[in-house]
Amino acid sequence: MPGQEQLNVAPGGSAAAMAGVRGRDLVGRGVATLKRSRRFLGPALLVSVGYMDPGNWGTDLQAGAQYRYALLWVVALAGAMAIVLQLLAARLGIVTGKNLAQACRDWYPKWCCMPLWIFCEIAIGACDLAEVLGSAVAINLLFGTPILMAVMFTAADVLLLLILQKSGMRAIERVVVVLVLTIAGAFFIELFVLPGTSLNLHEMGAALVHPSLASAGMASIAVAIIGATVMPHNLYLHSALVQRSEADPAGGKASAKVALRLNAVSTVASLTMACLVNAAILLLAAKVFHGRSDILVNGRRFVLGDDTDWLQLAYLTFTPALGTAVASLIFAVALLASGQSSTITGTLAGQVVMEGFTHWRLTPWKRRLITRSLAIVPAVIIIGLRGDSSVNDLLILSQVVLALQLPFAMFPLLHFVTARRLMGNWPTPWSLLVLGWCSALAITVFDIVGLPGSVADAARIVFGH
Repeated sequence: MPGQEQLNVAPGGSAAAMAGVRGRDLVGRGVATLKRSRRFLGPALLVSVGYMDPGNWGTDLQAGAQYRYALLWVVALAGAMAIVLQLLAARLGIVTGKNLAQACRDWYPKWCCMPLWIFCEIAIGACDLAEVLGSAVAINLLFGTPILMAVMFTAADVLLLLILQKSGMRAIERVVVVLVLTIAGAFFIELFVLPGTSLNLHEMGAALVHPSLASAGMASIAVAIIGATVMPHNLYLHSALVQRSEADPAGGKASAKVALRLNAVSTVASLTMACLVNAAILLLAAKVFHGRSDILVNGRRFVLGDDTDWLQLAYLTFTPALGTAVASLIFAVALLASGQSSTITGTLAGQVVMEGFTHWRLTPWKRRLITRSLAIVPAVIIIGLRGDSSVNDLLILSQVVLALQLPFAMFPLLHFVTARRLMGNWPTPWSLLVLGWCSALAITVFDIVGLPGSVADAARIVFGH
């Protein structure tokens, strides 16, 4: 058969010889499948990094500290919706050979494309603001540098991007995997091994089964969690990354089927891990911070209140397992790595969006410098006027902005993957489409419900009242 090796065995060939040939053939196919799967694991891993960035840490910490397990259902729901939407984005790239920005440019009028591009650039800027703040907190923990000065130091990550361009992405992928597994391991130890941090499983189950937004401030935090989890620019990025991982077109339908299957497995696995890490952050924050006015660690008292910068105190969630000094170091390194790895994916997404919508091309370091400058300026102004206590507010605000931009990426994506004329011989399964449209509508409802509170929070953060 075409595309398959023929097994020619002489009539007198033994059954053992035939079994040996078939065994080698199966092993060869298994190795080939494993090699092909690695090409899809890279894109899924890079996308999942965006779901474990400092913005996620900040929103999950605040949710757990202020509302205990009450918003755990939002983290779970946001993780599930992220998986569905990323599967759709990757499917668009594999089937059509176009990323989401290119599809918008080719099939939408210019008056529609320009606002979509601008909204996506705003989302990328908001995401980069979270990376700035997270990296600044990490630098502060590592070296004692004042937050305002650390924010300005984050501009130096342009040099890191230049280095990575020369060494390639595979090395950074491995480093990110090690760091993520380290953090996941530390959370696992605290959640399931240490008796001092055991969780109330009945209360957790009740929070998942009976979702609610009982308090006025919960809606804003819920919107921020969704914005931190389901990122609009990640939809553009994933649809572009899988184009480079696409199976050989000569393989025909079989090749496309394998590509879709391997991408689905990689995406679900990577984003499930990200969702579990985010849930662990909320659970530990609930256990360590909720219901306390202060916390005493090794003779040092930390006061907790409405103005608490939860990101700067987040390393205390590691303290029972690792000790204060080691916890601070491990957390700072992981947070810095989280910010820098998310910076890389943000830069890639920015290039995809700009080139896809406008055909403009910038070298990565120039693109990085522009985006980082736009993120640093508001951070310096707000922190300079209001002090370090505004870091957490800025972080939450950046995630709310991301959530409000989501519909402008979700609905074009759903339009394209629903259109049979675009998907050709590979129409999107109806079950995935139903989940996708339900996710988009749910996120839009969250945005509408949380909009008044989000606007009030934005005014308070920007104007200081």
